Amino acid sequence: MSGTHEGTFDALRSQLQEAAATFADGPDALESILLGLVEDVDRAVREPLEIFPVCHHSPASAIAMARRLREKQPKVVYLELCEDMAPLLTELRNCRLPVAVQAFASETDGFPADWAPLSVVAPITEASAEYQAIAYALDTPDVELVLVDRSSDHVFQWDARAEVPTEPADPDAPPAEQEAALHGDAVGVEIGDLRPRFAELEEHLLRHGKVRHWSEWWHQYVELPLGDGDHDTYRQVMLLIGSLFRRLAPGEPHRVRVDEDRERHMWTRMREHLAATGTDPADCLYVCGAFHASSRVAEFGVHGTDSFEIGPRTATKWQHGLIPSSHSAIEAQFGLAAGSVSIAATLWAKNIRRTRVKPYRLAGQTGAKKSGARKAVPPAAPVPALPPADRLTGFLRQPPVLDRLDEAELLGWSVEIVQAARRNGYLASTADAIAVFETSILLAGMRDRAKPTPYDFQDAAVTCIEKDSVPGRRDVRRLVEIMLGGDRIGQVGYDALPPLARDVHDRLAPLNLRLQQRGVQRALLDISGRPELEQCSDVLWMLRYLMPQGTARPIMGERKLGERPIQESWDLALGTHQRALIELGYEGVSIEQVLEQRLRRKAYAPRATAATVLEAVEDATLHLGGRRLADELGTRALEVLAGERSVDGAPEVLRRARRLLGHYRTSEPVLPPWIESFVKAGYAHYCTLLPTAFSDEDATVRQVAAMLGFLFSMEGLALSLGCDRTQLELAVAQSHPQDPARTALLWAAQVHLGRLSRTELRSRCDELLGNPLVVPAYPRYLSGFLHALEPVPGLSDFVVEAVSNAFGRLPDPVLLPWLPSLITTLRAEGAELAPLLIREAGRIFPGRLAELDAWVPPWLAQPIPQTTDASRQAEGSAGVALLAAHPGTCDAVAGLLGCDEPWQVTEPGPRGAALVARHPDTATALGALLTNA
Repeated sequence: MSGTHEGTFDALRSQLQEAAATFADGPDALESILLGLVEDVDRAVREPLEIFPVCHHSPASAIAMARRLREKQPKVVYLELCEDMAPLLTELRNCRLPVAVQAFASETDGFPADWAPLSVVAPITEASAEYQAIAYALDTPDVELVLVDRSSDHVFQWDARAEVPTEPADPDAPPAEQEAALHGDAVGVEIGDLRPRFAELEEHLLRHGKVRHWSEWWHQYVELPLGDGDHDTYRQVMLLIGSLFRRLAPGEPHRVRVDEDRERHMWTRMREHLAATGTDPADCLYVCGAFHASSRVAEFGVHGTDSFEIGPRTATKWQHGLIPSSHSAIEAQFGLAAGSVSIAATLWAKNIRRTRVKPYRLAGQTGAKKSGARKAVPPAAPVPALPPADRLTGFLRQPPVLDRLDEAELLGWSVEIVQAARRNGYLASTADAIAVFETSILLAGMRDRAKPTPYDFQDAAVTCIEKDSVPGRRDVRRLVEIMLGGDRIGQVGYDALPPLARDVHDRLAPLNLRLQQRGVQRALLDISGRPELEQCSDVLWMLRYLMPQGTARPIMGERKLGERPIQESWDLALGTHQRALIELGYEGVSIEQVLEQRLRRKAYAPRATAATVLEAVEDATLHLGGRRLADELGTRALEVLAGERSVDGAPEVLRRARRLLGHYRTSEPVLPPWIESFVKAGYAHYCTLLPTAFSDEDATVRQVAAMLGFLFSMEGLALSLGCDRTQLELAVAQSHPQDPARTALLWAAQVHLGRLSRTELRSRCDELLGNPLVVPAYPRYLSGFLHALEPVPGLSDFVVEAVSNAFGRLPDPVLLPWLPSLITTLRAEGAELAPLLIREAGRIFPGRLAELDAWVPPWLAQPIPQTTDASRQAEGSAGVALLAAHPGTCDAVAGLLGCDEPWQVTEPGPRGAALVARHPDTATALGALLTNA
């Protein structure tokens, strides 16, 4: 074989040697590079197993692939794709392209924990050579499709993301919109990726090609010339380009090592398959990227060495599925220019019409035009093995093909873009269409092109239509992209969905909505009239918890503890977020199972707090019902609370503990054991931390108030469970705050415990207002009183009094500079308690303006006169007179006790003290009883 093809590229070698001597003044590195390119092409061409080099999402590669498959009819197709993704390819017929084959792992075993979740995607479009090979292999009898690239597990085994610095974002990449984020942060499998890694080379090609980005250069200088080329020309040119980029690639050790290991892996798998099946290499076709087709590793070829050992996979459990993709998602993931994949799709359709090549399409492919019965393709006649001719020399020497200007097409584009611009608010007219037409031709001439490309037309449209500003949501560049094909978004069919996703669609079927359709749909649930819709409501609330924001958004209705829905209204966008629903199916077979797993993961996380665990308890009670999981998570909350040494989560703990306690009191016959233990442990826990929190600068006033709120509101239940109130009194007595807000909070706590009267509290506030040195800090005292409404809501009238006294007593020179501080303090620190304060003020102040002049504040009203001794004597006499006038009750009690003494008339005088002194036995016995107890 080597001798047969020895002189294939001799003429090209001689020409390149002469060129190297002319431009480099003698044989040097340039000669070795140029001759090395020819050697790489010659080596790949002479390989018995035919290598078909491709470029990712290239219409020229797809046309050449479809043509070659019909000519050769190979029995085995080796494809550069992760070998563990093979079972999913048959499901492509149930999808509307573009979609992506995905391998997903939510939990890692053998990889760093911070890498999770792991995701690998390989997008597939109709205008790709890979899809042509897959469709041919799956729909042609007796043809085997073998994936030979590394597995998804090896993708991350060979990854060194911690060692490789992050590269800056590509300026040509499209904006990160919703469609561009369909792949998330998944690692992309670069099937046929062909882009120079040498920055200086790419810059040189763009500058001399008079283009802005790589996608435009490839379209102009590779896609169009190779669109009509024969198989040998296409193959040798692609091999030459791959060899050029490979030899001029930067020497990044990690990336070079990964590329070579991938090539060793693929050739090792192919030789293993050939040895196991006994297939003739001449009946096989190897589809790979042009960069890998020009490999120089020792394992290259059917007769390469077998020194490469494929390591075992880790214990990570991988889930596989299909997710929707889009043109913009592919552009964002692989650094292509915005709109380049849409332009490629348009060029693909145009090439099919021009070349009349019949492409392969999976039978039953969603979105395909229905056609008649597929006719069996007769096997190709055997072709004698002839040495390949040298196509490179003629291709490199031929002048550029002058493609005739298609005026009808360009006119149609110009008219259509003007119409689209007018629909989007631009003041475009027929004159603009003419200007776009002429400017496109002018730009193509300036760039040495015989025919305007879509990129020239796009630049011309922006120049002629987009004047000063963009009136709508889309600019002209985006309108051109939409006009030339738009951002086509794929869809995974029902049969290709994981069990969880199908279960969700089945359970939401009573809504009678097209859940696969993209966009927002309104669902109205009359649960009172149709009780069966309550199950749909349960599913929607769980989807709202598990899925991204916007997937299921409630418009009317809410879910609270102890309440059942009557009517609800939802905005659903399951079709738009289909990828998230599919990835949810990788975690379990039902949404209840996934929700339970996530709640457990949240509760048992290393950094879980008592507040987050209580939130998980509440979510479990709301969405899953029952007591099993809630009790388990509640016990976990008790453990976490016992280990906390800070009060950061006190407000959240108070809010959720109150809500859960109220729910259990109204819906359960007895409280669950865990909530009783939680209240008892929380009472002791916060009593212990209270003195430190009052003086700790890191603890906020809101957190201290929440601690007091827990202690005061749960006090009755805690005391009934065996807690000691003395512990709380000692904690308050040991608190000595310095901050004004916490001082006010401590005063409120003392009032609640009876250690401070309201009169004393009022006098302290009066002293604060009367001290000029303390007046600037008075808003902070008010902030403390406002937060005190959480643990002591009965002080709401006193807080209104304190604020009113400040406005009434402070002079304007003091009050006006003080007002902004007061307003900002109340807004920042007491927004949730302000309604309680406003409601109390509405109760105290008059409701009409006319009553304000005669209104006297309750705290300034005249006090009730003190009762004198004469009045007390009169009251006592009145009581004795009443008893003497109606002696029946007293006689009955005396008869019951066995007393038969007659009534006696006594002189008026002191009653209580004289009676106790005269009959001390009762008081003595009572004292002895209390002492012994």
